[in-house]
Amino acid sequence: EVQLVESGGGLVQPGGSLRLSCAASGFTFGSYDMSWVRQAPEKGPEWLSGITNGGDYRYYAGSLKGRFTISRDNAKNTLYLRMNSLKPEDTAVYYCATGLHSVLTTGYWGQGTQVTVSS
Repeated sequence: EVQLVESGGGLVQPGGSLRLSCAASGFTFGSYDMSWVRQAPEKGPEWLSGITNGGDYRYYAGSLKGRFTISRDNAKNTLYLRMNSLKPEDTAVYYCATGLHSVLTTGYWGQGTQVTVSS
C-alpha cells in the first residue's frame, strides 16, 4: 500500500522557518519524481516545487522567490521542504505527492500537514 505521511507543520510567526518531512512507503521512492503542493482555505491546490527521482533537478514556483528548498533522501525514503521567511499567506495545508508537477489530481499524495503563519 502506498503511503505518504507529511509532518513538521505547525504554528510559526511571520519571518520564521519550518522544515516539512514526507515519509514514503509502499513503493520504490527513489524511482519517483516528487512534488510539494499546498492548498489554502477556499483555494485550489498550488504546486510549489518538484524534484527528480535522483534529486538532480529541482523546480520551483516563481512566486516563492527562493524562500523554499526541496530535497530528498532516497536512503531514508523521505522528502523535505525547507521554508524560510514565512508569511501569513503561506498558511495552508501542505502535501507531498508523486510526480514532478502534481496538483493533486493524479498519482499519490498524503493527508497533508497544516502550516499556520501568524503572530
